[in-house]
Amino acid sequence: MTVAISKPLLAASLGLALTLPVAVTAADAPAFHADHGAYRPPYHQPTTLVEKVKRATAKYRDIKVALYEHWTPATPCVSGPNTGAMGVHFVLPERLGDASVHADAPEALIYEPQPDGAMRLVGVEFILFAGNWAAAHPEGGAPKLEGHLMNLVGAPNRYGLDAFYELHVWAWEDNPEGSFADWNTKVTCENQPLD
Repeated sequence: MTVAISKPLLAASLGLALTLPVAVTAADAPAFHADHGAYRPPYHQPTTLVEKVKRATAKYRDIKVALYEHWTPATPCVSGPNTGAMGVHFVLPERLGDASVHADAPEALIYEPQPDGAMRLVGVEFILFAGNWAAAHPEGGAPKLEGHLMNLVGAPNRYGLDAFYELHVWAWEDNPEGSFADWNTKVTCENQPLD
């Protein structure tokens, strides 16, 4: 049995077949770029704090990029008082002395040590020293970032720092306690080197 297909229908079908895979591939394929092959999601205007942090920190999933840009280890792996952990904090010192926070410029990157010695980016921490905040905002009140109230950590504290405000954002590891909780029960310090 022979089926006859009209030339216009055949041309339209071939045209669609030739353009559709390219359109689907272009729209759905992950975009890689020169920043060490880091993933860059298809562009859309980020709307939530987690999305903004993820877009701003994607290149730091490769810790070599963070080290190249002078992020400095500030803590060993910080474990929770009962369960969970924060991880190893790397800070960018020039971001610590001001009286403001910005969604695309966290003061600390948080990495979880892996069994093979690698470090996996799990989140960030926004940090404001309370004295700097109070000097710039004599009207008082706690700082907020994108509507999220920052937490006050008084002095003295386990970090040996002056009182500071902080907000964690678990952009790269889901947290059953919530995206802005201090401790993440899915993060562990079990693989922290003992040196």
